[in-house]
Amino acid sequence: MRKSWKLGGIAAVVLVIGGAGVAVMASKGDGPKKPGDKPKTALEFLAAEVVKPTLTAMPGQIEFSGPLVAPGTVVVRAKSNGTLLNLAVGEGSRVKAGQALGQVDLEELRYRIAERGASVEAMRAQMDQAERSYKANEGLAAKNFIAQTALDNSRAAYESARANWHAAKAQLDTSQVTMRQAGLVSPINGVVAKRHALPGEKLAAEQQILTIVDLAKLELAGLVGTHEVSRLQPGMPVQVKVEGVEQPVEAKIARIAPAAEPGTRSIGVTLVLDNPKELYRAGQYAVAKVVLHDDTQRLTVPIAAVSRNSGQEQVWMIENGALVRRIVTTGRSDAREGRVEVLNGLKPEAQVLAARFDNLREGDKANIVVAKAKVASSAASAAVQQ
Repeated sequence: MRKSWKLGGIAAVVLVIGGAGVAVMASKGDGPKKPGDKPKTALEFLAAEVVKPTLTAMPGQIEFSGPLVAPGTVVVRAKSNGTLLNLAVGEGSRVKAGQALGQVDLEELRYRIAERGASVEAMRAQMDQAERSYKANEGLAAKNFIAQTALDNSRAAYESARANWHAAKAQLDTSQVTMRQAGLVSPINGVVAKRHALPGEKLAAEQQILTIVDLAKLELAGLVGTHEVSRLQPGMPVQVKVEGVEQPVEAKIARIAPAAEPGTRSIGVTLVLDNPKELYRAGQYAVAKVVLHDDTQRLTVPIAAVSRNSGQEQVWMIENGALVRRIVTTGRSDAREGRVEVLNGLKPEAQVLAARFDNLREGDKANIVVAKAKVASSAASAAVQQ
């Protein structure tokens, strides 16, 4: 009984002391709390999430793309009506300048040449007759046997006959030139890209027969914005990535259009790509990149650090242990490096949040802490020492 009484007394003393401790802690609090209030805690950011602006050069880059085009492309056409008898080459055949490509039945053209030759002879006979009449009338007019009007008429007839003879002769020369050009020969060295006609087909004048492509030089024509084209100049080197080819190839800007394309704010830029081994083909899609070197050291931050609010660019900083929102003005950006230039609004010693966080409020307390792995290792080492 005595032992039980002693235990009960000890428990009562412990309860009294515990109640006093609770009362002391409550007295040291911030005062009465309203229902639902939560104590404000400082936001913690890892050291890797807070960066300082760095000075770095920012080379510019301009890209444009499009299909490769062979400027040395010619179309072999029929020079006269006729039947295509045969074609000695097919698509993919390599040809040389002056090589015979096929044969066209030119019988109709030969008949036309013979007809125009006969017309020239007829016109010449008429001219000779008119000339003799005119000279005879000149003698008669000198003796006053005919009137001056008759002499003028004979001279006009002679001049008209001579003009008709010259016209007939010109038509004959034209037919003869057409005959010389009517043969199907290759005008350049290249590769047959397409056949537009088949043997046995009736051809009309200027009808397409073959397309021949010279792949020694290719061109890439793309569009560049008017705000960037002033940074380009003919002769600048360009890196071209052609689809299906792993390694880029170097080309040069050949020409820049003098005016923007209708309905756009873009200007055409054409580059020339040497292709002596014919590794690339016309029609392949390619992307051109022009790297513009930068000799200026610029104040930059990660692109993810900049956000937009109400049309303004901003960054979040930790300053004197609190969050601060700072309006900034940006300049160049480099997507490859993930950085953007800050023209004003930041100093080199600023502590900037390197990523975008939601629900940040200016003035909230903020601290920078070490990584969790380091905290865990520190706690483990402390436990071992104990």
